[in-house]
Amino acid sequence: MKVKCWQSLMVIMAAVLMLPTVSAAALPAKDSQGQQLPTLAPLVKTVTPAVVNISTYAKTTVQNPLLSDPFFRHFFNMPPSQPRQQRQTQSAGSGVIINAEEGTVITNYHVIKGADEVRVTLEDGRTIKAEVVGSDPDVDIAVLDINADNLKALPLADSDKLAVGDFVIAVGNPFGLGQTVTTGVVSALGRSGLGIEGYENFIQTDASINPGNSGGALVNLRGELVGVNTAILAPSGGNVGIGFAIPTNMAKASVQQILDHGEVKRGQIGVYIQDLTADLAEAFNLDEQQRGVLINDVQPDSTAEKAGLRDGDIIIAVEGKSVGNAAQLRNEIGLRRIGDEVKVTILRDKKVKDLNIKIGGEKLTGASKVHKIFEGAILQNSQSEDGVLVRDIQAGSAAAYTGLRPGDRIIAANRHSVKNLRDLQQALSKRSNKVLLRIIRGNAALFLVIQ
Repeated sequence: MKVKCWQSLMVIMAAVLMLPTVSAAALPAKDSQGQQLPTLAPLVKTVTPAVVNISTYAKTTVQNPLLSDPFFRHFFNMPPSQPRQQRQTQSAGSGVIINAEEGTVITNYHVIKGADEVRVTLEDGRTIKAEVVGSDPDVDIAVLDINADNLKALPLADSDKLAVGDFVIAVGNPFGLGQTVTTGVVSALGRSGLGIEGYENFIQTDASINPGNSGGALVNLRGELVGVNTAILAPSGGNVGIGFAIPTNMAKASVQQILDHGEVKRGQIGVYIQDLTADLAEAFNLDEQQRGVLINDVQPDSTAEKAGLRDGDIIIAVEGKSVGNAAQLRNEIGLRRIGDEVKVTILRDKKVKDLNIKIGGEKLTGASKVHKIFEGAILQNSQSEDGVLVRDIQAGSAAAYTGLRPGDRIIAANRHSVKNLRDLQQALSKRSNKVLLRIIRGNAALFLVIQ
């Protein structure tokens, strides 16, 4: 019996060995000495010339705090003012060449933030002064331009095709040591809610990423760029096997706008959203396992309203791609170009419906359109009670000087009851320089006159 088992096992192993190999994912057959052993050396050799080290220089003003004390200056009979000393600071990071002919390099925005001068060092030792073409702080991407010959670029992979468990290689400049290669796998996909960037959809990897790796390359075994290394979770200050990279598809959307316009104009459709929890799904008579994003407010005159979206609709897909939470939907909409039209699939009264919505460019808040006094405020319909909720107020804006505070609930305007934004807009439709509001603040009600 044991002999037969071993014979069967040998037959299976022979069959596996005879299967055709997939050249794209197969490991090289020889090492650097020509031995028949698995090695990543040939792959690394093709990748590293496209990864650069970035040095940034900035001037900071330094002054002894005692010299800022007027009593100290008076006591020692020092002149009223003295020139402050300037000190040059230097920091290091990484970058990736994505276009050899044009000399286009991408890196993290935080690598070059506040820099007076940026220099790029190639693998062959050449150091070149770089020009910052533009940046997208919300995604943490910056685009540099360098003028050099014989550059090597990395091809961009479709990061949507990544799967957990795929092998990846991280290349960068950790701790300013110079080009360093580490290996690992994709640990997770679609990481968000970390509070690192404005738009988050990170690839998580256990390939070692450390300070200085920021802006470097995360590549697959085909030698294609799948992500831009950005951040780590480091309770002890060093690598613990949890690193994050911006997917190339996400970075590419920002890079193209920067190359075309020098900046990124963020798209939106004019809705307030929240995750569809199990409790909310039950309240809407849906399966508790239903995933999606609940629309809790549609702004007046927004592209969402014009397309037919309503409060209570549940968005389940964008362009056929499922969205399971608010962060995913925010990425799908916010990273598209203004003017693009997208197909949004919704659940309404348990029925699936497709709507075509145009990506808008104006930052709608439902505020300045209501009345000029609300410019700089974010207003939304109150979900639990009648009225309009003041969600936020931008510092220094017109709304900041009205006396309104975030959390206030407007229940009347010019002696007209207000149940929602449309009521507020109608009550203030006769434009005047004086507005009477009745608001709820905490447990108290009060009147507010705004001129």
